[in-house]
Amino acid sequence: MTDASKLYAELITSIGEDINRDGLQKTPERAAKAFSFLTQGYQQSLEDIVNGAVFDSSNDEMVVVKDIEFYSLCEHHMLPFVGKAHVAYLPQGKVLGLSKIARITDMYARRLQIQENMTKQIADAIQAVTGAAGVGVVLEAQHFCMMMRGVQKQHSSTVTSMMLGEFRENSRTRQEFLQLIK
Repeated sequence: MTDASKLYAELITSIGEDINRDGLQKTPERAAKAFSFLTQGYQQSLEDIVNGAVFDSSNDEMVVVKDIEFYSLCEHHMLPFVGKAHVAYLPQGKVLGLSKIARITDMYARRLQIQENMTKQIADAIQAVTGAAGVGVVLEAQHFCMMMRGVQKQHSSTVTSMMLGEFRENSRTRQEFLQLIK
């Protein structure tokens, strides 16, 4: 039994459950594996995720990847928040393999997070690897800490955005992005 599975066994026992009953016998190990998967972003680096998939290009028009689903854990309650990311950038001589945008999103989502920081981390990463003239990121998510406990608002959602470069400085660029992700 790993240290994490021992902790899960202790947690389950602390609520009065019998860790030896049929349905719970392997739960600590399964929970430890699940938690490791849900936080695998800590073992990943931007360099490994991108893996050289930055290519020369004369394109200088907006590239948008929208509706990238993500699953994360809030760092305050360790409950899920789930949603979709919309990411855009204005190439400046380099383009990024499209799947890498989704992988970058997942890398940051698979950490204990708050949505506000995750939005900025994705934008900064896209900017760093592409040298883009601008980057825009919008995340829309539902937070289980608001749905399952506390205020218990099942239909609320949170939207965060980060605009860098031309997306921040040029309202027409920002509006084009926001219109494209509607």
